[in-house]
Formats: sequence, C-alpha cells, structure tokens
Amino acid sequence: MYELTSTEHKAADSQRQNQSSVIVSQLREDIIRGIFLPGEKLLISSLKQRYGVGSSPIREALSQLITERLVVAESQRGFRASPISREELTSIYEARSEVEASITAFAIERGDDSWEAGIVGAAYRLFKVDKTVPDGERVARWELCHRNLHEAIVLGCKSPQLLDVRLMLYTRAERYRQLWLKETVLDLYSLARSQVEHQRLIDSVLQRRKEEAVDLVRQHILMPVTVIYATLNQKQIL
Repeated sequence: MYELTSTEHKAADSQRQNQSSVIVSQLREDIIRGIFLPGEKLLISSLKQRYGVGSSPIREALSQLITERLVVAESQRGFRASPISREELTSIYEARSEVEASITAFAIERGDDSWEAGIVGAAYRLFKVDKTVPDGERVARWELCHRNLHEAIVLGCKSPQLLDVRLMLYTRAERYRQLWLKETVLDLYSLARSQVEHQRLIDSVLQRRKEEAVDLVRQHILMPVTVIYATLNQKQIL
C-alpha cells in the first residue's frame, strides 16, 4: 500500500488550508452581502452543494465565522447566520465613530506629503465612480473606492494597533453597511450629497483643521444609521 511522503503530506495539508480559506471568504461574503439573511438556517448539505466541497471545509468555515460573530451555533440544531439588532447597530456605529475620529486626529498630526498624495489620489478615484461606472457595477466599485479613501486618511496615524481595532469594527459593521450602500449609491441625489460631505472632510484633513475634521468624521460615520434603521424596518428584518 502506497504511503504519502512528508512532502506530499505537506502539499495535501496546504491544499486543505487553501480550500478552507476560500470557503471562509465565500461564506463570509455571502452573509455580509445578504445572500443568507440574518437568522437564516445554514444547512451543511446546502452549503456543500453551493460551494462544491465536502463537510469538513464547511464545518471549519462555520467555526471560524462563529468567532467573527457572523454565525451562531445552536445546540443540536446546527448553525444560523447571526441575527442583527438595533442595539448592535447603534453600539457598533458609536464605537466606529469614536475610533475613526481618534485615528483621524493622529493622522492629521503625523501624516506627511506621501500621505496627503494618497488621499488626493483616492478621492479622485471615488469621485469618478458616478460618471464612469454602470449602475450594475456601481455599488461594488463605489464601496471599494470609498473604503480606499478612508483607509488613505487613517494610514497617516502610523499605529498598526489602532488600525487593527478600526478594521475589526469596520468588519462588524459590514452587514449593516450593505443596506445603506444599496439605498445610497444607486440614488444620484444621495450620491451627490455624499460627495459634498467627502470633499468637506478631505479639505479639513489636508488643511490640518483637526477639530473640524474630527467632528466631520463622527458625523460621517453615524450618518448612515438612520437610513439603515428605516431599511431594516421596511424589510421587516428587525
């Protein structure tokens, strides 16, 4: 009977890890984008068929997403996409607004010429989206450019630890953010208003008006909450 060599074992382990990582990313994305609704049961048999893998990678992915609070395990009853709530929404966004404001203040104090150039470039790409991208692609493209702009601003803080905290909160807010994006980015009036707000923020950051920038960041982060509340109620998710 043929036995695998150590090199073959390592290759097989690496392949399993890569497959598991891909499934985690795909399932995370599907939960965040609302393919699986909050509270929806996640059947392993259905997930196997959807992602074309066996039970083991699916269970590994579900276990990892439990730690990310995107999946909950029910004793003897399997798994569900984590529910969402008004209380969690408020808590996450309040935390995000304070953390983003603090990091922005540090960035304004510590940012250099290269940091400023990064902001200008990211802003240019964001403002081009509504003029050049078809409706069917606009949400995804705008979200990417929007994320890149805000990352360009906070990178000036030069604190990996603070950036890690920010990323954790950003990820926690992602399911809620998707509801706001779909209501905002496809509406030209809302998009135009958002660009005005971003231009004000960019001007205050680049001109080192720290107190003004911090206030604008807090308002900017909290602004979607009302829209998300209304959308959740309309869809009867809360």
